[in-house]
Amino acid sequence: MAVTLDDIKALRTKTGAGMSDCKKALTEAEGDFEKAIEIIRKKGLAVAAKRSDREASEGCVLVKVDGNFGAIIALKCETDFVANNKDFIALTQSILDAAVAAKAKSLDEVKALPCEGKTIADIVLERTGIVGEKLELDGYNWIEAPEIASYNHQGKNFLCCLVAFNKEVADKDYVHEIALQVAAQNPIAVKPEEVPADVVAREKEIAADKAREEGKPENMIERIAEGRMKKFYDESCLLNQKYIVDEKKTVAEYLKALDKDLTVTAFRRFTLKSE
Repeated sequence: MAVTLDDIKALRTKTGAGMSDCKKALTEAEGDFEKAIEIIRKKGLAVAAKRSDREASEGCVLVKVDGNFGAIIALKCETDFVANNKDFIALTQSILDAAVAAKAKSLDEVKALPCEGKTIADIVLERTGIVGEKLELDGYNWIEAPEIASYNHQGKNFLCCLVAFNKEVADKDYVHEIALQVAAQNPIAVKPEEVPADVVAREKEIAADKAREEGKPENMIERIAEGRMKKFYDESCLLNQKYIVDEKKTVAEYLKALDKDLTVTAFRRFTLKSE
């Protein structure tokens, strides 16, 4: 059976595979459309198995907010060539759209979501065979809140942030600045009470050891360490940080200038770059 250009285009639309791969699959399947789809899927499985030990350190990170729900997801690959491909970015966006629509609360939920008669996990696996690189979903983060601000760093699709607020805000640009703050300053918690206990213990030990190295009296070590912990909290906790646009204010003070009751309740940040 002769393979027509319309058949090839239809298979490409269905699978996302390249024109030449679609033609080869249809030829091998003797024009059987469903068999051609299975050939492309098996190719994806084979490539995925072959490249399973490869490092997927490039990719596309996107963020989306819909009402009171927001999410970040990363579709990772091996090279920036694939990461910058418009079809790869479109695939990442479609996965994120599905995750937000379903208000998925975990990466496993995202992978299991149905899409065009398959799961998202199957679609990613098939696309592995199409691009010839290891692909994997990673970095899924979500937030629910009355107000959510988001940020995609310079639109480069490698660093995204979400920030949740305790109440709805009319001035969206005002709270968007806090998402930019999270991107730039990389806080580890919203406030000191939320810093993990192991991090607090480690930082206190570092502060105490440094004071001893400086020759401070032992009876003053604890007080000096506590003072240095305050500096640590001011640098590492979002509400305590100096606001990047006006360092005379903390982030908490910046928010209270808009509304005395406004505060951040949570944030999420994901990047593909080492920091």
